[in-house]
Amino acid sequence: MRGSGIPLADPISAAWNTVARFDDYQSAQRAVDRLSDDGFPVEKLDIVGSGVRLVERVTGRLTTARAATAGALSGLWAGLLFGVLLGLFTSGHSFLAVAATGAALGVLWGAAFGYVAHARTRGQRDFSSVSQLVATHYDLIAREGTVERARYMLGEAGLMPDPAPDTDR
Repeated sequence: MRGSGIPLADPISAAWNTVARFDDYQSAQRAVDRLSDDGFPVEKLDIVGSGVRLVERVTGRLTTARAATAGALSGLWAGLLFGVLLGLFTSGHSFLAVAATGAALGVLWGAAFGYVAHARTRGQRDFSSVSQLVATHYDLIAREGTVERARYMLGEAGLMPDPAPDTDR
C-alpha cells in the first residue's frame, strides 16, 4: 500500500532479516512479547506466516432438524433486532408485543430457510464444520538492522528455537 506510511514488504530482503522461525503462532507471539518486556523496539518486528493451508474441523452431523434449529436461532436474533427497531416507533406497552412478534416471525422464517437450504443440498454436505487458514510456520522478521540484537535477546531469554535443517537449497 503506497502512501499508507507502511513500507511494502520485500520477501527477498525479509529473508535476510529473519530472527527466528517458529512452528506455531503462539511461540512467535511469546518471543515478541518477551522482546517488548526487555525493551526491544518491537515496532521494527513482523510475524510472517508462510505455507498457508486450509484446516476444516468437522463439528458434527447436519440433519434437516439441526439446520432448521440453526436457522431458527439466527432468525431469532434478526427478528428480535427488527422488532426492537420497529418497537422504538410505538408507544405504551406495545413495544414488547412488537419486539416479541418480530422475534417469533424471525424464528419461523429462519427455521424455514434453514430447512429448505439444507434440503436443497440433497445430502451432498450432511455435516457442519468450521474452516480456518493456518500457516505451517511463522518467521519473526526484524527491520532496520535490529536482527542481531533481537537474536541475542531471544537467546538470552531461552526463546530461540533450535535451527531447523535448511531443506530449501
